[in-house]
This record gives sequence, structure tokens and C-alpha cells, in this order.
Amino acid sequence: MAAEVQYWGTGRRKTSTARVRLVPGNGNLIINDKDIKVYFHRESLIKDIKSPMELTKTLSTFDVLVNVQGGGLSGQAGAVRHGIARALLEVDKDFRKPLKKAGYLTRDPRMTERKKYGLKKARKAPQFSKR
Repeated sequence: MAAEVQYWGTGRRKTSTARVRLVPGNGNLIINDKDIKVYFHRESLIKDIKSPMELTKTLSTFDVLVNVQGGGLSGQAGAVRHGIARALLEVDKDFRKPLKKAGYLTRDPRMTERKKYGLKKARKAPQFSKR
């Protein structure tokens, strides 16, 4: 029994973390043991997740198995896309230039700003009155 080739990539966005595994197959995307259409029911998120594979023309070459946790749907979708892009780098180093140009390898640094003491939210201050 020969060991099956697999490629790993970790993607992050906001508070979401995705562990992505690419295995040779025919293009199935399984996220947390569910089909992608069941887990991410918004078509725009599904299109966003598939974009690195469409760019490198590997959509029908690999099955994508993902464990994702933390955050909301949009953050999780961004984390999955980042993880797929990183895993594709392990498949072929020549994918780096187009993936980098499209911005799929850059970790999105935007996070929720913390709440400060004396304020109601991160920036919202209590109403000011002179007297």
C-alpha cells in the first residue's frame, strides 16, 4: 500500500484558522466533513474559495479537505482561500508568481480593534456635556 501524496497549507483570516489538505482527486471540496455548498451556502464565498485553484488550473486535479474553526463565514472563507494558496505552493513552486500577484498569499492583517477603558466600544466615547 503506497502512501498517498498530500500537500498541506494553513490559512488565517481575522480569528479563523483553516488547515487545508490537497490530495489527488477530481475537485471535491469538503469543509468540516460537509460539502462546500452545504457549509458555505453563499455562491460568492464559494467562488472566492475556488479562485486560487482556478488561477492555477488545478481545480479538477485535487480534492480539498479542510478543517476550519473560529470566526464567521466570511473570515472562514478567507482562511480557506489562504490555506489553499499556501498548499498549492507545495505542489509547484512556479505557482508563486501568479498567486502572489493575485494577492492570495498575503495574510489579511485586519482584526477587530480592542475595546478601551473609559469608552463604550473601541472608539465610541460617552456623550460629552460641558456642564
